[in-house]
Amino acid sequence: MSISKQKINAILENKKVAILGLGLENFALVKFLIKEKVACELTICDSREEKKLGERYREISVLAGKRSKISVKWRLGGKYDRGLGQYDLVMRSPGYPMWSPALSEIVSGRIISSRRGSLKLKEKSRTLLTSPMQLFFELCPTRNTIGVTGTKGKGTTASLIYHIFKTAKKRAWLLGNIGVAPFEFISRIKKNDWVVIELSSFQLEGLVISPRIAVITNFYPDHLFPADPNNPNYHKTLNDYWRAKMNIMGWQKINSVAIINKKLKDRELHYGYGKKVFFTASNLESVLPGDHNKENIGAAVAAVRYGKISKEVIARAVKSFSGLPHRLEKIRIVDGVCYYNDSFATTPAAAITAINSLSFPIVLIAGGADKGADFTELSQLIKARVKFTVLLEGKGTPKIKSALLSAGYPAGKIEIADSMHSAMGLSKGVASPGDIVLLSPACASFGIFKDYKDRGEQFRAAVRKLG
Repeated sequence: MSISKQKINAILENKKVAILGLGLENFALVKFLIKEKVACELTICDSREEKKLGERYREISVLAGKRSKISVKWRLGGKYDRGLGQYDLVMRSPGYPMWSPALSEIVSGRIISSRRGSLKLKEKSRTLLTSPMQLFFELCPTRNTIGVTGTKGKGTTASLIYHIFKTAKKRAWLLGNIGVAPFEFISRIKKNDWVVIELSSFQLEGLVISPRIAVITNFYPDHLFPADPNNPNYHKTLNDYWRAKMNIMGWQKINSVAIINKKLKDRELHYGYGKKVFFTASNLESVLPGDHNKENIGAAVAAVRYGKISKEVIARAVKSFSGLPHRLEKIRIVDGVCYYNDSFATTPAAAITAINSLSFPIVLIAGGADKGADFTELSQLIKARVKFTVLLEGKGTPKIKSALLSAGYPAGKIEIADSMHSAMGLSKGVASPGDIVLLSPACASFGIFKDYKDRGEQFRAAVRKLG
């Protein structure tokens, strides 16, 4: 069984569709709809002008010019998101906030509660607010879907699940927040394939459908402040963030399962009708460092057992899995100093995990953009475990420095760096043989860097230049 053209047409044919934000997911969706010659009218709404959209604008324009069935219009720059009520469907990019005033005229018809899968509707609206991820779940040819979310560990866990399936010689796909848009290859997915989807809270918050197997790695405060200029979405309260995460199982049916970290057992988990299974840390042999990765392995092992994979294959796959870039990644040892890249640690909780995973004296590189985090606990740990701290410039950095000083950390052990080159020079100057230089920022990257990947790559390049 392949993707159903009849189902696509039932949802989109002869509809006026607004593409709200031409991010990775919507870009792949637009290309898919054009190539499939779905007879609908697309209006691409984005705050960026044609020049900033660059290659995406050109590629869509060329594709649309070759297909007669589909109409593509553009609303770019100021007021791009006004008048959304004139469309039949609005495909929201995950970076576009659900609470935006521009959505007020169409959200009246949205479901406002997914607890136990019950529908609670306000007054009916003509316009349906949806998303590429929602459409993917509706069209996906296989029911073997595993969704993975959590504040941290979701990328590693999803990748490990995928690696185990591939080791077991099963057809599997990895997509979602990991950086792969679902409509890049939906037409190649078959009925008995396994689809592993990393899901962020922003992808989850608008869904009215859940994966058959839902995995929740952990939960910590995050995304409570608009740190990313290219992704202004954030959650106004911690409870909003929790509810968004729980939406991964909010629409599960009785034959579904939610695999949840046992540490969350005392939280409010009455969402959906799926069976609740709690996982703990795994003791399988692995090269991944830290107790947090033992939990990630435990989550992955619990999920793949529903794919009927033997314990022997699982153990072999876990042992051979080397992890993801920028997640407590050991780069190299130079002059007796070991360098670790943990650029993906964009929250205090993630930095705490990294520091606790390493046993040697630490020179820490931290700081960056503010996500509304509290650095009190992190500062206390830094005082106990970190011999020197280099803070990268950013709006969150003064908060970290203030928290460190309040915790009694010596001011003479804190330096501010305006670049990765400067941070590396300062770190190298204070590190001794047997020490670890750890990039674990506890903040978002925006400011000095494009994103966490750019920050991690600059760290790698700086380490490679040593010695």
